[in-house]
Amino acid sequence: MKFTSASLLLAALAVAACDSKTATTGEASKSNATVEAAPADSATDPAAAETSGTRATATDEANATPAPAPSSIPASKAGDAAAILARPQVPILCYHQIRDWTARDSKGAKDYIVPIAAFKAQIKMLADSGYHTISPDQLYAYMTTGAKLPSKPIMLTFDDTDLDQFTIARPTLEQYGYKAMYFVMTVSLGRPHYMTKAMVKQLSDEGNVIGSHTWDHHNVKKYQGKDWETQIDKPTKTLEEITGKKINYFAYPFGLWNTQAFPELKKRGFVAAFSLAEKRDQTDPLFTIRRIIASGYWSPKTLRNNIVQSF
Repeated sequence: MKFTSASLLLAALAVAACDSKTATTGEASKSNATVEAAPADSATDPAAAETSGTRATATDEANATPAPAPSSIPASKAGDAAAILARPQVPILCYHQIRDWTARDSKGAKDYIVPIAAFKAQIKMLADSGYHTISPDQLYAYMTTGAKLPSKPIMLTFDDTDLDQFTIARPTLEQYGYKAMYFVMTVSLGRPHYMTKAMVKQLSDEGNVIGSHTWDHHNVKKYQGKDWETQIDKPTKTLEEITGKKINYFAYPFGLWNTQAFPELKKRGFVAAFSLAEKRDQTDPLFTIRRIIASGYWSPKTLRNNIVQSF
């Protein structure tokens, strides 16, 4: 399948205009970890800042027990769809670009561009509120077997391979001992304003998890013929060569999926796939794991409220 410069431009525009769905409460079952009185906002409350939980959170993160690899969980021990859907959802945030807005940024694009100071304030709020980041392996073990999670679990994900995820997000998360999931679009590796292969490997070596996000952000619902090889097989192989690890997780471009994609992803070795805020598939919830986009417009308090309302 050949891609012209025009198609690459369309792919770039598609990334910039990634699905703008934010929090929805449609089928969200609220987690015991998040249904509680909201803590004071440390960004505006001096008393809250003085009793910051960031140090304790970082210690807990450093002492976290690794989850078993998905391949080590026998099918006989994995719950069915009803059991998975009955478990409270873990909050999962989706970030794209972490940079300050410019005059060229449209109103819609600003949902996907979180200013640097706002991002740092959002992550500090999570730590001060006692949230603990979990890995996708921990999430998979919890969803399939009910494995125990740390108190107030949350998962942080980053889509599209933007350079600022390495230069800004990575050191910010390190302050709190936080780890994240990075869904990499391989067409952009090494290009200006995007991560290099060496950066992706470093993220993986440091305990973050790398997932597949296709070759050039092509809509999964439109795949035909060789598209599966171009968009999934080759990028997955590239990421496995970079990290030296099996790639188990996938994120749908734009959050768009159809049920026809599930068997294709499964036979390629994926154990779960991540969408955005819409309702999960009732037959295969592992392949429609919900996330919400952390908007560039949100204050730490607004983010906290959306987490509570959406999961």
